[in-house]
Amino acid sequence: MLQKTVQPSPVIKGLYALTPDSLDTENLLLRVRQVLKGGVQVLQYRNKIADSALRLAQAHALRTLTRMFEATFIVNDDAQLAAAVGADGVHLGKADGEIKSARALLGSGKVIGVSCYNELQLAREAAAAGANYVAFGAFYASTVKPEAAVATTELLREARAEISLPIIAIGGITAENGAVLVEAGADGLAVISAVFDAADIQLAAKNLSKLFRK
Repeated sequence: MLQKTVQPSPVIKGLYALTPDSLDTENLLLRVRQVLKGGVQVLQYRNKIADSALRLAQAHALRTLTRMFEATFIVNDDAQLAAAVGADGVHLGKADGEIKSARALLGSGKVIGVSCYNELQLAREAAAAGANYVAFGAFYASTVKPEAAVATTELLREARAEISLPIIAIGGITAENGAVLVEAGADGLAVISAVFDAADIQLAAKNLSKLFRK
């Protein structure tokens, strides 16, 4: 009798990179390859300036690249796009639809992450609704979202004591300020500028990845 192969669950921990807005797919892939070489374990495709055709093409290309590095691939906002490219999951914000709808589309084996900003109650609700991880932020001033709500390390500690799901911290995080968030309970650190704006992208990713090996 053949045994059913059990697929490992996608990993949501460590360095979690979000892609920068880009219309240049070749350049985007070059930069993403560097962060993956530097130790990124989760890559989220986020592009607010591309049209639907370009988003589909870029997401397909990034799905292939992340498989090469055995990294978890998440699509921001769009569960239909995540399903279309065979992503490991989707990340939802306040206006991106319900967890229930995303689960029905993606299936039980996929990851659904939820932005909880600086509200522990949102994390409680997300966990109850079947989310696989929650994200809090911004912990520091962010150039990507300067208007973002401010989260604290105390919030991280409270969430860690109460919620068993992986917790991701985001917002202005660098290799210099990220350690305190890991110590407070973050399973992963989500970054954009800290890696993609660096002069040496691979080195920047490597330095952030070291925070999880201490």
